[in-house]
Amino acid sequence: MNLTTLHLAMANSVATVTLSRPDKLNALTAVMHAELREVLGRLAGDDAVKVVVLTGAGRAFSSGQDLTEDLPRDDGGRIDLGPPLARDYNPLVTTLADYPKITIAALNGPAVGASMNIALACDIVVAARSAYLQEAFAKIALIPDAGGTWILPRLVGPKRALALMLTAEPVPAEEALRMGLVSKVFEDATFKTDVAAHAAQLAQGPALAYRLIKEAVRESLSNTLEEQLAVEARLQAQAGFSDDFAEGVRAFREKRAPRFEGR
Repeated sequence: MNLTTLHLAMANSVATVTLSRPDKLNALTAVMHAELREVLGRLAGDDAVKVVVLTGAGRAFSSGQDLTEDLPRDDGGRIDLGPPLARDYNPLVTTLADYPKITIAALNGPAVGASMNIALACDIVVAARSAYLQEAFAKIALIPDAGGTWILPRLVGPKRALALMLTAEPVPAEEALRMGLVSKVFEDATFKTDVAAHAAQLAQGPALAYRLIKEAVRESLSNTLEEQLAVEARLQAQAGFSDDFAEGVRAFREKRAPRFEGR
């Protein structure tokens, strides 16, 4: 695979996908989106990969859409943002929302605009202490996209989401932790090693149970309590039939760490 805007590294059942346009603060382009689709598609089918980490090169996670890119125009010559959303951003967000592996957005630096919402579409978000998130769209007279108007209100509530969107103010890593936008904040100096250790620990866990947990949470967003209890019963039955559950019980009885195989 010939990648020009991404870097892919594999270690300890963890695939690290790095947005790699550091001179442009990893601004997103059509080429980067195409490469992300290709890489994520390949990793989804790779049984050796348990966790996928998405991060950035240099001092930013991403500054969002590259506004210097040659964007499509309508018949009147106006920039038409509909086609890039339909072709690039919407498929990426839905892919991340339904991805079969654990996904971690590792914010090594600012995540601005669409890149904030792409990060929030991942299962887990961790941040370097100097990082921040920013719904910067209003600064250029746009609305949040890439799922932002759906994801953010569900994480922080509609009032706080509106405030973040309307003011376009940056949210520092520590505040993002308090708000529940990120789950861990690591020191800048040890960020890469801390992320690698966190991802490697998750990669040793029960991959099948992880997939079922993700499925249950997704379904809960539109279910009643009764409907969700039925979902839990159905998915728990699948988990209970797994080799990993049998291994977990054996390990508990034998007072040792379990050795999960993801089936």
